[in-house]
Amino acid sequence: MNKDIKNNIENKSVKNSNNHEFTRRSFVKKVGAFSALATLATVGGIGFGGCKRKSSEEDIYNTTTEIPKDKMTYRTNPKSGEKVSILGYGCMRIPTIENTSARESSSEIDQEQWNRLIKFAFEHGVNYYDTSPAYCRGKSEEATGIALNNLGVDRESYYVATKLSNFAPSTWSRKASIEMYHNSFKKLQVEYIDYYLLHGVGMGDGLKDFNSRYIDNGVLNFLLEERKAGRIRNLGFSYHGDIKVFDWLLENHDKYQWDFVQIQMNYVDWKHAKEVNTRNTDAEYLYGELSKRGIPAVIMEPLLGGRLSNVHDHIVNKLKQRAPQRSVASWAFRWVGSFPGVLTVLSGMTYMEHLQDNLRSYCPLEPVSKDDMEFLEETAQALLRYPTIPCNDCKYCMPCPYGLDIPTILLHFNKCINEGNMPESKQDPIYRKARRAFLVGYGRAVSKERQADHCIGCGHCVPHCPQNIDIPAQMQRIDKYAEALKRELEL
Repeated sequence: MNKDIKNNIENKSVKNSNNHEFTRRSFVKKVGAFSALATLATVGGIGFGGCKRKSSEEDIYNTTTEIPKDKMTYRTNPKSGEKVSILGYGCMRIPTIENTSARESSSEIDQEQWNRLIKFAFEHGVNYYDTSPAYCRGKSEEATGIALNNLGVDRESYYVATKLSNFAPSTWSRKASIEMYHNSFKKLQVEYIDYYLLHGVGMGDGLKDFNSRYIDNGVLNFLLEERKAGRIRNLGFSYHGDIKVFDWLLENHDKYQWDFVQIQMNYVDWKHAKEVNTRNTDAEYLYGELSKRGIPAVIMEPLLGGRLSNVHDHIVNKLKQRAPQRSVASWAFRWVGSFPGVLTVLSGMTYMEHLQDNLRSYCPLEPVSKDDMEFLEETAQALLRYPTIPCNDCKYCMPCPYGLDIPTILLHFNKCINEGNMPESKQDPIYRKARRAFLVGYGRAVSKERQADHCIGCGHCVPHCPQNIDIPAQMQRIDKYAEALKRELEL
């Protein structure tokens, strides 16, 4: 194990103002088979084809071992000396009263359940909570502010992260952006924000959009002044998309003095992001550039949109054979937490079993060994042999002006690949079963008027996708596949 990694990991407990102890915290063949229907080309992604995935929660989550309250691993913010829990709570998948995630559902947020999750996380050492004005249909900041205030603890005992999510051109004016900034304070019920981010830089039209959102209107200069005044304790940005924007911001680090940067990083994207999508950038490069400058990395998508916990039987078996007591998801969390420049790893945890499993991975963190690193690289290569569409269900592509339910269409297609319900031809022994599973499931998941056949290829969704998916091409691909199944044509 790399000594730098081991030496950088700290296990500490902290006291609050009342002196009460708490802790911080074989689809490759199928690609050819339906190339006659649509071109996979550059829009393929990471996925898990082949045999059917096990449904048992015990295969995905560790639900048995006890979770200690005083063993959370912490990382030190080099600027402030703050001890930040290696597990950060991503507040974009808040539970609803219908027992779903508010990211996927329009149902009312279950505030009591959210309070319980935040309390449990805090009691087990989690002290970093990441939200945004854009999350949960604009309700995440308020719900998270309520839950954190409900803890009844000193404000200095946890860190709040939120963002300037001025994606829409209607919010690019100085007035609208600053209003969004001030509104976050009100909703979160705070007098200062610990970690504030320029949200989704690199999306849309790269540097042109970045300049419109932050430079031309003077908003970045305003935020720098807010940091000087102490209302922002740490200023950074979250990166998606155009690498020119990332590089420009780091080239100007001496001017802006970024306190942290949020990047997508997992054991697949480390070396293979470009294989997922040619416009993506390998996390190895992103992390390396931050490390050169001593800028802490906050990590998003450690599970690649959940796909690294939702793997096929043959991958599960290999992971379980190597470490029977560990969950599938824990491999991804331990891998990313083993890098010394990582300040915290964000996870959107809707349900208690998700939270508990991640706490087991980080209370304390047992870094992966050099052999484990090599094993996970082999696992990444195995996963790449089963391509799905790299949709993380962020819903930034919505609403579609023609009413399509884009994320649900993509996720249903991926689900059928993951479960092996993609027959190669009518001669395939599973053809009838798989055909029915695809079509019946498609009809249940997406109402007829919102399916892929209604896409006219306007491209309105494309610049909003952080994964740079050519959504119209994928809609055409899926529609052609569905129509072929309906007509029972040779695939």
